[in-house]
Amino acid sequence: MTRIQLVISDVDGTLVTTDKRLTDRARDAVARLEDSGVGFTLTSSRPPVGMRMYSDPLGITLPLGPFNGSSIVDPELTVIEQHLIPDHAVATSLDLFARNGIDVWLFTNDNWYIRRDDGKYVPHEQRTIQFAPAMVDDFAPLAGQACKIVGVSADFALLKRCEPELQAALGDRALAVRSQDYYLDVTPPGRSKGTFVQAMAQRLGIAAEAIATIGDMQNDLPMFGVSGLPIAMGNATDDVKHQAAHVTARNDDDGFAAAIDFILDRNASLDR
Repeated sequence: MTRIQLVISDVDGTLVTTDKRLTDRARDAVARLEDSGVGFTLTSSRPPVGMRMYSDPLGITLPLGPFNGSSIVDPELTVIEQHLIPDHAVATSLDLFARNGIDVWLFTNDNWYIRRDDGKYVPHEQRTIQFAPAMVDDFAPLAGQACKIVGVSADFALLKRCEPELQAALGDRALAVRSQDYYLDVTPPGRSKGTFVQAMAQRLGIAAEAIATIGDMQNDLPMFGVSGLPIAMGNATDDVKHQAAHVTARNDDDGFAAAIDFILDRNASLDR
């Protein structure tokens, strides 16, 4: 076994509770990681502005991976590396969502655009990322700026069916993956939470095997596939749990803190 030198965590459903709270145990767990010499950072489907309310209180000094790791920003949210969805992939995504009656949001690096307020998920997202959307009639003028497109629906089964259909239509032009049961994300090609893990390994000069990753959804699987110690939350679906080396407690039961305890105990056993 390799000693863990860096932990990369998802945010929603992992680091925070269902009501988006950062618990005292989670804060203490990150502090103990730092005290033991293990680095810590976050990657999320959230835009950069939606990560800062957690990265600041946790004192994170390493780069963050917003938009499912397809961008890399410093703790002040200055862009280090950014990739955009190609125009033709934007058009393909918008067309498939329209044909299936799925609402659409478009995120640029700095803004969130909607065409209507559905009264449910728009207010939910606004509370989650603490940032208000801008209303537009047409996404076409924004196509060259798209960091993420989201198909939004309360029909979870519909989004699950559309996920492979959209990925097949996109081919290698973009990545389509659910970040929540109600969100189907489209992000730039060749970039994922997995490539963020690899970028952090290169940046820090460590092996990917020395990185632990913690997550709960399908968009976390790419980082599970390249990290040395993938940990699934207790609230994750079975297909996500099956790809993990360890399963911790649920996010509402301080499963994140329990995962950090597991990592630190594992390191301690290797140090003996």
